[in-house]
Amino acid sequence: MEPIRGRVLALDFGSRRIGVAMSDPLGIIAQQLPAIRREGDRRDIEAIASLAREHGVETVVIGLPLHSDGTEGTQAARARAFGEKVRGSLGLPVVPWDERMTTAQAERYLIEAGVRREKRKEVRDSLAAALLLQSALDARNRE
Repeated sequence: MEPIRGRVLALDFGSRRIGVAMSDPLGIIAQQLPAIRREGDRRDIEAIASLAREHGVETVVIGLPLHSDGTEGTQAARARAFGEKVRGSLGLPVVPWDERMTTAQAERYLIEAGVRREKRKEVRDSLAAALLLQSALDARNRE
């Protein structure tokens, strides 16, 4: 696996939206950004590339939705394939990261915070991206 370096952009790849989070310039804290509504790979990657250029991103982390036993299924294969397209287009390292339970965890946080169902749909994917990014940053910073 490639090392996670510099400012990091995280993607929670979904069929309708791509959750997005970004590290601070020092790579310590993850913060969520507005999700990208899927419009096809080409347009989605253009939006991601624009964010990466604007913020000086050096690494992209993409959530890998593994099964509970750690194996990869169809969704993980789709996320990997999309990650390869992002790598090819941006020329940046794309690191797959285990995202098991991040969406469920994000949903739980939002429910506990009293966020209404309609609003939860809008922010859940980017909150999940922030959770997976924070996990990746914490792991990198422990090394």
